[in-house]
Amino acid sequence: MPAKTVHTPGQLPASAAWIALALLTALNLLNYTDRYVLAGVQPLIQRAFHVNDERVGALTFAFFTAYMLAAPLTGWLGDRFPRKPLIIAGALLWSLLTLLTAFVHTFGQLYLRHALVGIGEASFCIFAPALLSDYWPPAQRNRILTIFYLSLPIGAALGYILGGTLGQAYGWRAPFYVSAAPGLLVVVLVWIFLREPARGATELLATKPDRATLAGLLRNPAYWTATLGMAMMVFTMGGISVWMPTFLYRYGNHSLASASQILGAITVVDGIAGTWFGGWLAQRWLRRNKAALYLLSAWSVLLTAPFALLTFYGPRAAMVPSLAVAEFLLFLNTGPLNAAIVNAVDAPIRSTAIAIELFLIHALGDAPSPRIIGWISDHSSLREGLAITLVTLIFSAVLIFSGAHYAPDLDMVAA
Repeated sequence: MPAKTVHTPGQLPASAAWIALALLTALNLLNYTDRYVLAGVQPLIQRAFHVNDERVGALTFAFFTAYMLAAPLTGWLGDRFPRKPLIIAGALLWSLLTLLTAFVHTFGQLYLRHALVGIGEASFCIFAPALLSDYWPPAQRNRILTIFYLSLPIGAALGYILGGTLGQAYGWRAPFYVSAAPGLLVVVLVWIFLREPARGATELLATKPDRATLAGLLRNPAYWTATLGMAMMVFTMGGISVWMPTFLYRYGNHSLASASQILGAITVVDGIAGTWFGGWLAQRWLRRNKAALYLLSAWSVLLTAPFALLTFYGPRAAMVPSLAVAEFLLFLNTGPLNAAIVNAVDAPIRSTAIAIELFLIHALGDAPSPRIIGWISDHSSLREGLAITLVTLIFSAVLIFSGAHYAPDLDMVAA
């Protein structure tokens, strides 16, 4: 992590930046914990409400549909108003709605609750990366976003483990209560301690129409190749993350608690190691090649495919080890690919650009994939359903490789 930060007028001191990073990372961890509890308790929900694979997959579809519909307005707000109160409002919304799981007694009510949670989470996921980009210049954002997104695997692992373990012991509602309460505490800390920098305080790249206007965004290949490549990757990640506990339960001879604990352990170890190593490697590579963020991301996605294939169709003894390797490779691009997207645009449209990105990666990615996989599973098998994610991995790698040609020149003095 950099010891020095180049300060420009309107930029806050380094201490404020690190406090903001700590608070937003904590919120992101809780965000993903809340999101992945559902995957850990899916078989319990299916038994409680007597629904098939496609119907339980529709819960994730509802979440991301609301998430996507909220994104355009959220992005517009983030480019015009202070982000701090918007982050607080979104985090309060998702935490309180998760606590309201106590009042859910029908599948329709659960569907509605899960959709509304998506609105709160959409706001946070758009505002946080844009806000962090105003604390650090472009060449440092890969490091910072790598730290921020370390909370993704930790939060997902906690969600799996809380869901499977507490759900099996105390019923499917209990994990949701445990995942929601800490969010309220972190919201209070954000309100007290987070100081928001001036918008664009750390921009060092020359402002150009394709980077700073919505009309120019349509002609920005650095942005679109990274965004669409991520969408194809998220189709794979979304489908695997939702269905893998059930896959291990059905095909791996694991109990629900055991399957969730195995996946949680793999996710947290691979997520921390892969995210950190990918960010570190990309930062070193950037010193020699401006396209490093794209190249590392593309290779990590491409190399994942054979290990995912072995997970789905290999012998039972290879199932967990190959899954561990596949997850490690996918996590390598977490910081670099997100940094490539925020660096492809300037501060005046960054929240809107992130909102469009989130809309597309969910509309084309993890909103439809769990339901599509569930439909195929109902008509064939879960193995065949998961196999379609191999195709989207290849598409993802091709798109991101093509984006390397359009990578912007960053200020390497600050790296």
